[in-house]
Amino acid sequence: MNALRDTIIEKLIEAIGDPLRVLTEVHDLFSYSFDASFGIYKPDFICQPMATMEVVKVLKLATQHEIPVTARGTGTSLSGGPLPIKGGIMLDFSLWNTKLEIDPDNLVAVVSPGVITAKINTKAEEFGLMYPPDPSSSHMSTIGGNLAENAGGPRGLKYGVTKDYVLGLEVVTAQGKVIRTGGQTVKNVTGYDLTKLIVGSEGTLGIITEATLRLIPKPMATKTAMVLFDEIVDSGRAISKVLRSGIMPSKMEIMDQHSIIAVEEYASLGLPIDVEAILLIELDGHPIALEEEMVRVAEACMMVNARHVQVAKDNEEAQQLWQARKLVSPAIVKIKPTKISEDATVPRSKIPEMFQRLKEIREKYNVHLVVFGHAGDGNLHPNIIADQRDEEEMRRVEQAVEEIFETAVELGGTLSGEHGIGLMKAPFMEMELGKDGLHMMKLIKDAWDPQNILNPGKIFPEPGQRFELRND
Repeated sequence: MNALRDTIIEKLIEAIGDPLRVLTEVHDLFSYSFDASFGIYKPDFICQPMATMEVVKVLKLATQHEIPVTARGTGTSLSGGPLPIKGGIMLDFSLWNTKLEIDPDNLVAVVSPGVITAKINTKAEEFGLMYPPDPSSSHMSTIGGNLAENAGGPRGLKYGVTKDYVLGLEVVTAQGKVIRTGGQTVKNVTGYDLTKLIVGSEGTLGIITEATLRLIPKPMATKTAMVLFDEIVDSGRAISKVLRSGIMPSKMEIMDQHSIIAVEEYASLGLPIDVEAILLIELDGHPIALEEEMVRVAEACMMVNARHVQVAKDNEEAQQLWQARKLVSPAIVKIKPTKISEDATVPRSKIPEMFQRLKEIREKYNVHLVVFGHAGDGNLHPNIIADQRDEEEMRRVEQAVEEIFETAVELGGTLSGEHGIGLMKAPFMEMELGKDGLHMMKLIKDAWDPQNILNPGKIFPEPGQRFELRND
């Protein structure tokens, strides 16, 4: 066995071409055994490719020896997407950030998989352009990871998610073949849309080695308002009211009372802790038009019992209002050390009912549940704060999370709006897709990866697999 391992290591070094980018020491393996979700799974080998042909050689080797291969960016996944649960080869793309090219005439960017997502938008802004997808982890996450998980973010309400900005991909298949999907044109209806099939497939169908992304002109101005509600259900009604008024905000974010209290205790921003919810609404466009649109937004909110609408006077005040939303995550983990972050998504019309059901789940299981997220597109982030060392509490948390998923699907929603399925949500896939729907997806997986070496154990549940947050 050791002889085979030594042979594999030798061939991996040959494939990568640099022994310093093939890691096999125990401390290195453990460093890649976890992400931002739950569970610890150690890979057997780590490779850090920086060229397509290196990936090709590694996958050919993996196919020959039937070794599992898992791709990873910076490990910010909240669903266990890059966990190497079957061991094998971990492809770490964090070093491969060498290409970030902006073509302003064609409104596209061409990027390597290891480029940090926020840097794409920063580079685009030099040309008066914007890359809209903005996941909360954008300053840490790689574009390759965002593509694998089809990441979203606050701007998803108006601008959509990652898949809406991918024109083409370079992908290495399980057999080590290089294919290109899509292209650099906005219109492209040649054959099956393999680009959108790959985006969101979580590394189970192929390995992305390059992406061509669509850019758009950056809006001229933005305007922000903070709206206070005594009843959280009214905040849900306000979302629909604003959207029906003909206004399309670029962002509509919500914080429930538990989030507000946590942030206020953490940073003393002067937030009112006696309200049940805060909506943060951002508009973008022409500065003159924004003035009238914000008036209509305020009127719509007041019609559904908003207590107060505070409109930021300038960008500095707007940043102060958004500071509260940005501090939710660090604030709530001060309460207890373990944060379970979900992203169940429901139709906008069902947001008030989802809020009510979440309140009932909080009381039923006696868990510290806080709700915030991208309320404008129904993508809520119910977060449960707990202590993983408390077995009894974690059992209640697992039951609460299961009911959150069930409720979202029951209301016509989905298990995931932007975090992906990965390992954690796989047991619930049949509940949303049905047995036949899941089977059709499995047929696609089998066609692309007949040996099941690409990120095995993800998306598709193993027989008898249960949802667990504890490492028993």
